[in-house]
Amino acid sequence: MPEPPTAMRAVVFDEPGTPSVLREASVPVPSPVLSELLVRVVAAGINPIDAKTRSGAGVSAQIHEFPATLGYDFSGIVVKAPYESHPLQPGTPVFGMVPFPRSGGTYAEYAVVPSLSVAKRPATLSHVEAAGVPLAALTAWGLVVETAHAHEGQRVLIHAGSGGVGHFAVQIAAYFGAHVTATASGANAAWLRDLGASVVIDYTTTRFDDVIADVDVVIDLVGNVHGDTGTRSLRVLRPGGLYVLVPTGSWPGFAEAAEDAGVRATSYKVVPDGGALATIGRLLDSGAVQVYIDKVFDLADAASAHGSLEEGHTRGKIVLRVSDD
Repeated sequence: MPEPPTAMRAVVFDEPGTPSVLREASVPVPSPVLSELLVRVVAAGINPIDAKTRSGAGVSAQIHEFPATLGYDFSGIVVKAPYESHPLQPGTPVFGMVPFPRSGGTYAEYAVVPSLSVAKRPATLSHVEAAGVPLAALTAWGLVVETAHAHEGQRVLIHAGSGGVGHFAVQIAAYFGAHVTATASGANAAWLRDLGASVVIDYTTTRFDDVIADVDVVIDLVGNVHGDTGTRSLRVLRPGGLYVLVPTGSWPGFAEAAEDAGVRATSYKVVPDGGALATIGRLLDSGAVQVYIDKVFDLADAASAHGSLEEGHTRGKIVLRVSDD
């Protein structure tokens, strides 16, 4: 494989702001060290944390140098491996997560990534499809399998079931035998039932706490930012049930409120575990889990992609096409 160039196209921003702060630029190609891989990025997934960070929230306080390049998710091709017998040799299709903001993000033609945070790309997925998987699916896996310990007959309520994390969480919980109730708009109800939800509650017409009770686990992908979803969720849990809050900063007082309500509670942060990602990849290859890509934008149109994400109502994932396969 030829040596990579010294410069690459990337989308950067010079200061926090609206999507319009995102601009295309030429920046140096990063160099891997120790066990890192250098990957040519074919596609990059967009996540809510990207938009929050760009706007000045999220992890923006940890960005110590501008211009900065956003992005965690990627699917691409290994360009440089750490050593000659490494299992991910140049030319291997891989997908995974970079440790932004400790390193540059994936809205760029090349990225460096810890070798333990990647897996071989599922053979049945395109790069665009695979780029929509890592952060959202690993978050769902951590929520459903590692935190909620999903099992046969467990009653799980998943808020925002049609979003990036939500549509994976519904599928994984159903795969492990849980009885899944999801909240979503009515337009997504049939689709979510196809993915494994036993019950879908249209949040635009029905208050979920009026129609369900005594659930074992609530996976809250909304919180209290735009209302009282979190507060009401505590009311539908059985005594000693588990409330899991995902959006950072969406309800600072959740732990105390949960204790007062007699239920357990925890927040959750994604772990970029290549081993878990490889397991998810096998589920994707088998058809037991699917990724839904709502929209695809070219790298140069990252600002439009962020605008679309912030409009809400995304079904599944939004992905940037960075380069040719």
